[in-house]
Amino acid sequence: MPTFHKLIDFPTRGNNILDQVYCNIAKGYKASPSPHLGRSDHISLHLTPAYTPLIVRSKPAVRTVTVWPDGAMDRLQDCFEYTDWDIFKQAANDNNHIDLNTYISSVLDYITFCMNSVTTQKSILTLPNHKPWMNGAVTGLLKARDAAFHSGDAEAYRTTRSILRKGIREAKHHYTKRIEEHFNSSDSRRVWQGIRTVTGYNSSSSTHAQSPSLPDDLNCFFARFDRTDNSDNMRAQQEPSPPVLTLSPHDVRRTLQHINPKKATGPDGVSGRVLKHCAAELTAVLTDLFNTSLLQASVPTCLKTATIIPVPKQSAIRSLNDYRPVALTPVVMKCFERLVLGHLKNSIPPSLDNHQFAYRANRSTEDAVSLALHSTLTHLDQRDSYVRMLFIDYSSAFNTIPPHKLATKLDHLGLNTHLSSWVLDFLTGRPQTVRMGRQVSSSITLNIGAPQGCVLSPFLFSLYTLDCKPTHEANTMFKFADDTMVVGRISSNNEAAYRTEVENLVSWSRENNLILNAAKTKEMILDFRRKTKPFVHHPITIDGEIVEVVQNIRYLGVNISHDLTWTVNTTATAKKGLQRLYFLRCLKRACLPQKLLVSFYRSAIESVLKYCITAWYSGCTIDDRKALQRIIKTAERITGTQLPRLEDIYQTRCTRRVMGILRDSTNPGHCLFTLMPSGRRYRTLPARTTRLQHSFYHGAVTLLNSTPTLLPH
Repeated sequence: MPTFHKLIDFPTRGNNILDQVYCNIAKGYKASPSPHLGRSDHISLHLTPAYTPLIVRSKPAVRTVTVWPDGAMDRLQDCFEYTDWDIFKQAANDNNHIDLNTYISSVLDYITFCMNSVTTQKSILTLPNHKPWMNGAVTGLLKARDAAFHSGDAEAYRTTRSILRKGIREAKHHYTKRIEEHFNSSDSRRVWQGIRTVTGYNSSSSTHAQSPSLPDDLNCFFARFDRTDNSDNMRAQQEPSPPVLTLSPHDVRRTLQHINPKKATGPDGVSGRVLKHCAAELTAVLTDLFNTSLLQASVPTCLKTATIIPVPKQSAIRSLNDYRPVALTPVVMKCFERLVLGHLKNSIPPSLDNHQFAYRANRSTEDAVSLALHSTLTHLDQRDSYVRMLFIDYSSAFNTIPPHKLATKLDHLGLNTHLSSWVLDFLTGRPQTVRMGRQVSSSITLNIGAPQGCVLSPFLFSLYTLDCKPTHEANTMFKFADDTMVVGRISSNNEAAYRTEVENLVSWSRENNLILNAAKTKEMILDFRRKTKPFVHHPITIDGEIVEVVQNIRYLGVNISHDLTWTVNTTATAKKGLQRLYFLRCLKRACLPQKLLVSFYRSAIESVLKYCITAWYSGCTIDDRKALQRIIKTAERITGTQLPRLEDIYQTRCTRRVMGILRDSTNPGHCLFTLMPSGRRYRTLPARTTRLQHSFYHGAVTLLNSTPTLLPH
């Protein structure tokens, strides 16, 4: 029983523990022995609730914030404007060679020193039971009530208690007004901070180390894929090519001005606020730093240093694998990566892999699910056919990429070898530490993987898996980052092409150092044939382990069933929507204005109801649609205003998605929309079954032909 805790630790019969009580709450009850009942040879057990108040159970949180006095930013801008940045470059010059590490480290240290000179540090103590509307007046009234209670004067206690209640109401009303003022001033961040505080919605708690050795254990665990011997992954010797990328001051300044100043500061200590507001003064030196790095095809160690923040994958942590490593890197490096990313996207044709739907413009999970379902339904519309779907799961896919193999693939894609060498240096020799609360692990240098949290990592992973393509036309791979699905369209019970495809995928994964998790890899079989005698579908094996065949699976946030019905998906969607109605009621009780209630509904509830709605809504039953519509009606009663119906939301989403596909000729669904010779209508897609008629693309063609304003003129 891994999720239950034992409560009995003393003998219950003689010297043995023969009776036991389990509880799902650790230390939820305190057990004590009691005398026997009658002639029983077992003692009685008395359980007492061991409740500990939150303020005692949780330690106060201490936050250190940077305070910017009035005029501090102006002084900092003046300081940078009159700084002679050439001094740092001259100090790093050694025989006409610029020591990049010395150059960038000295510049960043100087920026940090100047920032610390004009700012102050302030520690804020936050108690676990602290309410956002608490102020000094309410604290004083609390002390007065407690003093009256301890004095024993009943009349004084009633009076102070009444005054306290009135003070709390006034404090809550004042806090509500503050949130409304933020909304009127278009400060959406402050509005949502207040809403989350009032409702407790999406509350995130910081991760603290349960033991002093946990950060070091996690750091070693996250670095378990690193190998000191990379001889088998060494990049082939390439002829040197001149650097093709030179960043302009205009591009650097524009990138600095688009920094989000609320993002966390990296290990270098340079905040995004300084880079954003001092963009004009820092553009020249940062442009020179970036171009020097590109010229030398080298990334300084200080820019590659990362602080790993372990993010729990689930609420109950049972092993080190339940943490996801998210890298906190310098803000300067994120700006540098964005500039390089733009050049990489322009250098590589977007049509190389039309079935990779992640990190691409005008692509989404909605496209991946809709196209996979359309491909499946189109094949099932034929006689004597069925489909097998294999949902691949990789273990720590981003962390297992060999940089040398990635650089070789970039060379084969035609990328400038100088820039691919820069990417190779970016991914090797990366020092990292793990931070949990105030505890920090020792540093480890990694030479494998692409850190999760870097700007370049997702795009580099999509390029790394570019050559993972089906070898038979009856199979299709749908990829969204590391989520890979193989759709095998099988006819006449001939599974040879599908099974060969799976073997090729396993071999490709092994050759490219991607670890397949056979235990989490699932398969689903969709077979609607009327069989006179049952047909046995033999399972797929990966590395000698049988892949589990499931009746329902969650793929990219959508529950897909083997019979292609949507009751499971709509039930899960309705459950999540009902849970979030509670937070809407909390806002209503807090007397927030109607426009804030509607804003919360649209972002927290309606967004759940309409997620991938174009893929599943047309195939839902009437009961499923009514269950979702009831949530909208309940929200209407809470907000006191009329909200869009689910049918209207579906029509709007379909129209928007169709127009996006028609404008993008590289979209894999674009070929399904063909104009008739008259040029005034789109050709209707053939469909023999109702299932196929309810797919998104069939409904989209019908929508286009029935809406004259959407047809070409």
